[in-house]
Order: sequence, then structure tokens, then C-alpha cells
Amino acid sequence: MPLDIDRFSHVESPFQRWDPRLKIFSLGLFVFGVALLKTLPAALVAFFIAVYFIRLSSLPFDFLYNGMKWIVFFLLPFFIILPLSYPGEAAFHIIGIPFVLDGFRLATLIFIKAISIVLTTFAIFGSARFDVSMIALQYLKVPKLLVQMLLFTYRYTFVFIEEMRRMQVAMKVRGFVMKSDLKTLKVMGNFVGTLLVRSFERSERVYKAMLSKGYQGELHSMVRFNADTSDYVKCGCVLLAGVCLLTLDFSGTFTPAVKGWY
Repeated sequence: MPLDIDRFSHVESPFQRWDPRLKIFSLGLFVFGVALLKTLPAALVAFFIAVYFIRLSSLPFDFLYNGMKWIVFFLLPFFIILPLSYPGEAAFHIIGIPFVLDGFRLATLIFIKAISIVLTTFAIFGSARFDVSMIALQYLKVPKLLVQMLLFTYRYTFVFIEEMRRMQVAMKVRGFVMKSDLKTLKVMGNFVGTLLVRSFERSERVYKAMLSKGYQGELHSMVRFNADTSDYVKCGCVLLAGVCLLTLDFSGTFTPAVKGWY
């Protein structure tokens, strides 16, 4: 399942052995730095660094492909929308609509930065169990309510999907066939309504079960973190790479590399 981002968290790698607190802290700052980049050469360097992170995390290619294809599908329209709507001098016209190269460059910049950020995110959360990553966020003083919302949303998304599959099987057993008519719309409306009601009832049962087990608004775990020298070295290397990238980007070092690029 594409949502199962920690499916290969058991795979041995330098990222899997990295203390989750330092990993999230350093790579999170790196992601923030990538989002601030303004030039294409700098974004390309960030992309290659992100690919290197993926190699170090030892995540399978098929797993990454299944997760990344939807991101790419979402980003591709930028290559149509921005060049045809960006203000500036047109390089040429497509069916009478001006095609602006600056818009195309901006779309490329957005695309590369987004892919770099997503790849780095896969390296962060794909190399450790999701619940461990959430506990690490709690250690990093992220608001407990936000951490719990992320954890419960992730965990019960799978329950929600499984409930939806059971209902779909029950509908097929009763002879329902999807068609493009009013009856199908009515059935699907009832399907969505029933699914929401069942989900709400399940959430109430889960909450009451948690209260009966002593839940008081805080997550407790047996997980204990122990960072060593190598963890701090990795953290320092990532932070140094991010600082160097931002410094070179903002100083204009990359600007002369390709004339006219961002």
C-alpha cells in the first residue's frame, strides 16, 4: 500500500541506524532550506543530495516509484500552466497563447525542489517505524496534540481503507454494478454516508477504549533513544550541506552558471 511509508524500516542502512531525533532535526532543516532555494543549479544540487540520501537509506526502487509517480503526476501540469500564464515576453505562441520561457524555468524549479523534498521525506520516514518517528518528534518538542493527530491519522487511514473495501465487497455480492446513471450516484451517496457514520462510531469506540486504558492526552512508549558520535557527525554533515547550499544560492554563485536561469 502506497501509504505504508515505513514498510521497509527494517532494512539495515546508515539511515536506519541513525538516531531518529537527529535525523528528523537535520533533514527537516535541510528540507526547509531546499524550499528557500531560488536558482535552478542550486535546486539540481539539492536533488542529487536527496538522491544520495535515498541511496543511503537503501529503500527499494519499486517502493519509491509507487510513491513518487503520484507526486510527478500532480506536478506535471505546472509545465503547462506557468509557461502559458506567466507575465513576460513570449518565446513563441501555441495556438495563439504566448509561451514564456521564464514561466517554464519557474515550473522546472518548483518541480525539482518538490521532488527533492519528497525524496528526503521518504529517507526520513521510510528508514524508521512511523510510531518511532512520532515519538522522536515529541522529543523534539513538537506539540503533543499535533504528534498524536499525525499518528492517529496515519494509523487509522488503513482501518478506514479496509472498512471501505469490505463495504465494496458486500455491494458486489449483492449484485451492484457501477454505471453512469442516477441509481449509481444514489448508491454511492449512501455508501459514502454509511462509511462516514461507521468511521465516526469506530473513532468513539477507540477513544473510549483508550480512556479505559488510562489515556490522559499523552503518548507513552518503551522506545528509548541513545545518540552516539556517528549520529552527531551525520547531523553535522547534513546541516553543513544545507548551509553551504543556501549560502551559494543567496550569494549569487550559481547565477552565472547558466545565464538567465533562476
